[in-house]
Amino acid sequence: MALTFLARRPVLSSVLLGAAAACGFAPLQLWWLTIACFALWMLVVNDAPTLKAALWRGWSFGVGHFTINNNWFQHAFDFQDKMPSVLGYAAPLALALYLAVYPAIAAGLAWKMREDRPGAAFVLAFAGAWIGSEWLRSVVFTGYAWDPLGVIWVPVQPVAHVATLVGTYALSGLTMLLAGGLLLLPRRALPIGAAGGGLLALLGAQWMSYRGAVEPVAADHPVIRVVQPNVPQDERGESDGEMMLARLSELSGRPGRAPRLIVWPEGVIRDYLEDGYPAYAYATEPAFLRWRMARLLGPRDTLLTGGTALQFDSAGNAVTATNSVFAIDPAGRLGKERYDKAHLVPYGEYLPMPWLLKPLGLDRLVPGAFDFVEGPGPRALDVPGFGAVGVQICYEIIFSGQVVNGARRPRILFNPSNDAWFGKWGPPQHLAQARMRAIEEGLPIVRATPNGISAVIAADGTLLGTVPHEKAGAIEVPLPPAGAPTLFSKLGNWLAGIVMILLGGTAIAIRRRAR
Repeated sequence: MALTFLARRPVLSSVLLGAAAACGFAPLQLWWLTIACFALWMLVVNDAPTLKAALWRGWSFGVGHFTINNNWFQHAFDFQDKMPSVLGYAAPLALALYLAVYPAIAAGLAWKMREDRPGAAFVLAFAGAWIGSEWLRSVVFTGYAWDPLGVIWVPVQPVAHVATLVGTYALSGLTMLLAGGLLLLPRRALPIGAAGGGLLALLGAQWMSYRGAVEPVAADHPVIRVVQPNVPQDERGESDGEMMLARLSELSGRPGRAPRLIVWPEGVIRDYLEDGYPAYAYATEPAFLRWRMARLLGPRDTLLTGGTALQFDSAGNAVTATNSVFAIDPAGRLGKERYDKAHLVPYGEYLPMPWLLKPLGLDRLVPGAFDFVEGPGPRALDVPGFGAVGVQICYEIIFSGQVVNGARRPRILFNPSNDAWFGKWGPPQHLAQARMRAIEEGLPIVRATPNGISAVIAADGTLLGTVPHEKAGAIEVPLPPAGAPTLFSKLGNWLAGIVMILLGGTAIAIRRRAR
């Protein structure tokens, strides 16, 4: 009966399968359901009578999938007053109408290899095309890489660790290969089964060897303290007064024998920390504000906090801003360098095509008089006692292969974020993607958010500590060790391209041999 429905209502079936496939990601994590839905969708695409029909079925799948997966996007519109908040209910669908183009591309390319029944060439071509479509989604129009398919494996560590070899986009393609393999089982495709068995053995060996490479942490190691003040988005203005600093200070703890790296979230310190701005810019004297923060630190401690830096024209008018991270030492001095966010959020931190969109009543979701500008890209800050600390602010952590400066591998990555925009589904999805970056790069990651989910993530993706969503609290753990550089950390998404070419080339070879 189910197969009959797929055949009679292929477009509706594609929408429903895409929506159900979104349940494999956090917070539901029904990864087995995602694989089953992708397998059935591949069957629907294979049965399309024309290329146009295949593209339409691919796009319909994407509309269902991304509407459900990005449902958290609606909540961002509840915390601004420049646009009607009711627009938030249309926003996930509007975004999905665009994102669905990428599954349509993959479906159209795979359809060229179709048969009466799905064959090995079709499955291999679909897997390769999916890798290419996810990579394109991560770069076109500055990219939107949220929740690539491979992220469903984060709870299944042996499989997730394939990302240390080839990265998340290639893992997504191998997941498509697994889903398509289910369609080949009735044909007793021995070569595909043997390849699957060999792949599983490789996964297990890779996982065991990688876990064994991470050494235990010494008891007197420097410590990380992550602070989560539990500040809803509509209360962030309290940071201009005493209440926000009091919350952060109370949760920052007291100095101990080991040096501490205290990390505060993005978006909670609204006053400016840098000296040298015109007097009109300050609500609080920056030296006094830094002194109050420095009082929380022991002699070997450092505080990393999100903040905003302003840039001025020759007349002393503020013209642009950067979303930044600052280091503060026990003397209340700023570090020699700050990190400026490089991968900004379209429609959040800047408005694309303002000449077109502003007359239509659209604006940025982040308040302020002007757009943020981008920084130079991944870089590390030198923190005494902790070495090179890489920084990726909020949304930047979702971009596979773009989070580390290859010329200078950091000791740890700091990912301050403001997930207070993201409803119930966004924070666990964001955390899962940060865990995948830790696995890919072999680096521990520290996340600090205003109201969750804050976490310390080991280099193998394990959660060493979390503060739950919408709870105030702090985590203090020994500084996790970095793992050995992974193959992916050395070669990046060139590996995804290699896997894509191997899958596509094998599909072409099988088709030619059959003919």
